[in-house]
This record gives sequence, C-alpha cells and structure tokens, in this order.
Amino acid sequence: MPKISLDMPNELLEDLRKHVGDDKKFVSLADSIRTACRKLLDQLDEIDSRHGRIGED
Repeated sequence: MPKISLDMPNELLEDLRKHVGDDKKFVSLADSIRTACRKLLDQLDEIDSRHGRIGED
C-alpha cells in the first residue's frame, strides 16, 4: 500500500484522535483518514451521478 504524507491543522488532528483507539470508531489515525477519504469520494461520485458526469475522466 502506498504511503502518503500530509500537513493537517492541529485542531483537526486532535478532533480525529478523539475517535481513535480501543472501543472507539477507528482503530488507528490512518484508518480514520482512509475512511474519511472513501466517504468523500462516495459523496463526489453521487454528486457527479446526479449531474450526469459519471464515467467521465
């Protein structure tokens, strides 16, 4: 799996960390970021579909 690096505001990072750990929604910070990216891409696909843009590159 490719690795990426990114800069993130500290307040966003701290908000994410509140949801990571034992008995929380995400097992790791990386898992939370991957999940957020997937959700964003699903939402963008839905918007594109409503506007007839699915299948365009």
